[in-house]
Amino acid sequence: MSIYPSATTLGAILLALGLSACGTLSQQQIDPPERIHHEVANPRDLRAQVDALAQPLIDGKRTPGIVVGVLSADGRKQVFGYGVSDSLHGATPDGTTLFAVGSLSKGFVGNLAAMLVEDGLLSWDDDLEHLLPAGTPLSEDARPITLLQLATHTAGLPRQPMTPRTLSYFIEYLFTGNSFYRHFDQAYLLDYLADFGKPRQVAPQYSNIGYALLAHVLELRSGKSIDELTAERILGPLQLSNTSYQPQQLAGYAERARGHAGDQPKFIRRGRPVPDWQFSNILHSTAALYSTADDLLDYAAAHLHGSGDVHRDAALRDSLRVRLERPREAPAIAWIVDDIHDQQITYQVGLVAGYSSYLGLDTRNKTAVVVLQNSFNWSNSIGHRLLLRMANSLDQQQSLATAPRP
Repeated sequence: MSIYPSATTLGAILLALGLSACGTLSQQQIDPPERIHHEVANPRDLRAQVDALAQPLIDGKRTPGIVVGVLSADGRKQVFGYGVSDSLHGATPDGTTLFAVGSLSKGFVGNLAAMLVEDGLLSWDDDLEHLLPAGTPLSEDARPITLLQLATHTAGLPRQPMTPRTLSYFIEYLFTGNSFYRHFDQAYLLDYLADFGKPRQVAPQYSNIGYALLAHVLELRSGKSIDELTAERILGPLQLSNTSYQPQQLAGYAERARGHAGDQPKFIRRGRPVPDWQFSNILHSTAALYSTADDLLDYAAAHLHGSGDVHRDAALRDSLRVRLERPREAPAIAWIVDDIHDQQITYQVGLVAGYSSYLGLDTRNKTAVVVLQNSFNWSNSIGHRLLLRMANSLDQQQSLATAPRP
């Protein structure tokens, strides 16, 4: 009999302790319909709306600092900063302040996959048996996993490998804040795939493993690193000059927001600084990106309004397309789509080390919201609330404009 807990038991322990590293366990508290109909985000009082949502997080010491960026329907960008970027000696963060954005990195990887599909270099139906080098040991369940399944979190792969080593590092993390993914390298992933058995019923399930594998495939097929591909295909063309997997090379690195304990790690007091995470070669591309609210608003605008390049814009649109219809957490390429109170929100969430990030789009009204916190907090509802209120405001304005005059 094994002395180690099973993978199922380990998964239950991790979820019970409330940590997923990155993804969709973030809590999106939403205003009830009756409140949304009365509380609208009028562009003339947008600051008051954002103040009312963000300032309580600072006053309640939920996070040392927070930045909220808004892209309005008319294309105007506004950024609001609160608190401090560093609890020890920081200034108020703003649109140029660097934050670790965790799994928002996956959106860039998903875009690159869509671009290589648009180029004809890959197909969404390509499977691992043909995507990975000949002779790669793959289980019977791993071989037929497709590129699209990796990109939409529908391959049946878990969030992370549930092993005794993972549990040991996770327990250490609760007291130190150190990464519990530091053993997860390329060899570890490929070894995992050799014995992978899919669940009896495969449903969308957020997977760091899946996106690590997706990035690996893109590097193999293109002959370039994800860093190079991101710079060439996204950062350069969209002029995102303050976004990088190598933040030390950016001008604002010394003044970056520093990560702090929040809802996690459990045994470090809220508001205390925690260490940045360093990622292995295979996970680096899916969680290590740094960016700013200004850059993320420009990135959102490219998805909503186009970038001026036909092929790139086709790939960005393809990234937003829902691949499996569901009322909540419908999977697109890295993006998630929720239908809430007759409004549709397309969004991503990142949770890593001492940071929380949110990027949400309302594709119908061409609006977007970015929320960056320098604390690890499950609650990330500001973005959803603002997008819903802005949508309601625009709907009311449209109704008044088209109503028959007495």
